[in-house]
Amino acid sequence: MTDASLKRISIDPLSRVEGHGKVTILLDDENKVQQARLHIVEFRGFEKFIEGRPYWEVPVMVERLCGICPVSHHLAAAKAMDMIVGAKLTPTAEKIRRLMHYGQILQSHALHFFYLASPDLLFGFDAELAKRNIVGLASHHPEIARKGVLIRKYGQEVIRLTAGKRIHGTGAIPGGVNKSLSADERAALLKDIYAIIGWSREAVALVKQLFETHCEHYRTFARFTAPAMCLVAPSGAMDLYDGGLRARRADGAPLFDHADYRRYWELIGEDVKPWSYMKFPFLKILGDAEHGWYRVGPLARVALCDFIPTPLADHERKEFLAFDDGQAVGATLGYHWARMIEMLHAAETIKELLHDDDIRGRELLATGQRQERGVGVIEAPRGTLIHHYRVDENDLVIRANLIVSTTHNNQAMNEAILAVAHQYLDGQQITEALLNHIEVAIRAFDPCLSCATHALGRMPLEVEVFGADGTACDRALRDSQGRFLRH
Repeated sequence: MTDASLKRISIDPLSRVEGHGKVTILLDDENKVQQARLHIVEFRGFEKFIEGRPYWEVPVMVERLCGICPVSHHLAAAKAMDMIVGAKLTPTAEKIRRLMHYGQILQSHALHFFYLASPDLLFGFDAELAKRNIVGLASHHPEIARKGVLIRKYGQEVIRLTAGKRIHGTGAIPGGVNKSLSADERAALLKDIYAIIGWSREAVALVKQLFETHCEHYRTFARFTAPAMCLVAPSGAMDLYDGGLRARRADGAPLFDHADYRRYWELIGEDVKPWSYMKFPFLKILGDAEHGWYRVGPLARVALCDFIPTPLADHERKEFLAFDDGQAVGATLGYHWARMIEMLHAAETIKELLHDDDIRGRELLATGQRQERGVGVIEAPRGTLIHHYRVDENDLVIRANLIVSTTHNNQAMNEAILAVAHQYLDGQQITEALLNHIEVAIRAFDPCLSCATHALGRMPLEVEVFGADGTACDRALRDSQGRFLRH
């Protein structure tokens, strides 16, 4: 069956995600769902902006990809530039960067869960739209909202003290960092870290309680199976800053393990589609983009690592894996639970780093033999982030390739939408409930469409139904005021 013979429902644009996209669901002549597509409809082409710039500018330039996870791009680029200058980081430089990174994980996970996702989970997917936001959360669950805001604020403060600013800092430079922590800065962060750990534990317990209360719904909502990929430490431990690449099939069978990310192109291919500006990465060992797609991010990381190297988070990992005979691991909503486990791990890691005297060291920079190619890979809040650069003899970037976290999850998000459409779409009738459920499924991935296509936008939600001849036969709109309108 060709696309031309299918009817079409489009959701344009999505709301409460970072960036601007639309959803199209293709129906056959019997109004059965055949395909789902997440369209990324804007383009900024950041790789081209970087070409021609001196390599030492890149870690600061690429932060402008995103206002939510600039630290992730900053550090991935800095790791690539470490290769360019041939440097092996000093202990102080690596630990300051790790502190910066885990501060970013903490604030980003808190932002997504408390500001964006928890209103869906606490009020219900079909609750009044005006209620499903941080203001509604603060009104009905003030303590949860307050702690969420304070966790994010703490993560931002870690970033400020290590990177110089909360957003678009300059802490990491090729071969090291430009500052360590003073005694006063360390004491200020230590004062609150135990409360942050406690509140992070409460957040994990909250998601677990939601799964226990709505077990069948959470287990089956937008469910699909897929291979997964992430970085792991040489020991197999979760490591969000560095390590080797590990990938496994949906049944847990290994695809590759501890692979050198500096040659990622031998493992990961990239495809494009005419209907989206976002690339479609795939694992070459599985074939092409149609057969080799996979997922990344908190759910992949918690499931693939052998253990989490902080005790409280590892205890929660074991509970997550054992829950309902492991069913939460394959659930799209399992992303929320895994994300909170990682938030707890980030808080514990920050505490350990703050007690390490290396973070006050004075050896900040290292040098080595100059190279032409640099590859930096990091586990960003949303998943594996790859930065790859080539630099000429004049120190100018001549090629850049970025595979950001949301891009890795591109097809996985399409599969989640397809699963929701199969569950909740009845004929051609567009309902507000359908829109809500599709958004909840996409939001579980915490997508950053700004990073993936380097676009920025925020708009209301529109749905259209097209007949097989291309004629619009139904249209629904949720405007910027949250009103559901049918035309």
